[in-house]
This record gives sequence, structure tokens and C-alpha cells, in this order.
Amino acid sequence: MQRQARARAEELGISLAEYVRRLVARDLGEPEPRTDPSVVFALGDSGRSDIARDKDKLIGEALAGRRIRRKARR
Repeated sequence: MQRQARARAEELGISLAEYVRRLVARDLGEPEPRTDPSVVFALGDSGRSDIARDKDKLIGEALAGRRIRRKARR
């Protein structure tokens, strides 16, 4: 039974302890925590920048910033 529980937890991508906690909570009638679906929106939001169009400029700015930090350390 423990091997099956470990395998199921692995399928779910959680630890065995978390799997057992969820089973106990469900058995005791505690509601499962719900994930707020809004957390997945705007994950890749770049603030309206266009990386494909502006990549050369952005790389240049990043390198220039690096050069300035290196000079400041000297």
C-alpha cells in the first residue's frame, strides 16, 4: 500500500507527506485549498515590450549596464 501511495504522490508531483495530508483533510471534511486561477494570467507579461523587435536594443542596454557596474567596482 505504501508503494502505491508513493507512486500516486509522484504522479501528482507532490511528496508522500503532502499526499497523506490531503487524504486526511478530505476524510475529515476540510475543504481542499483552491488555487486562485488569476495566478496563471500575465505570467509572461512583458509590460508591452516587443522582445523580437527590440532585442538588439535590450541586449545593448544590458551590456552597457554591465560595463558601467564593472567600471564602478574599479
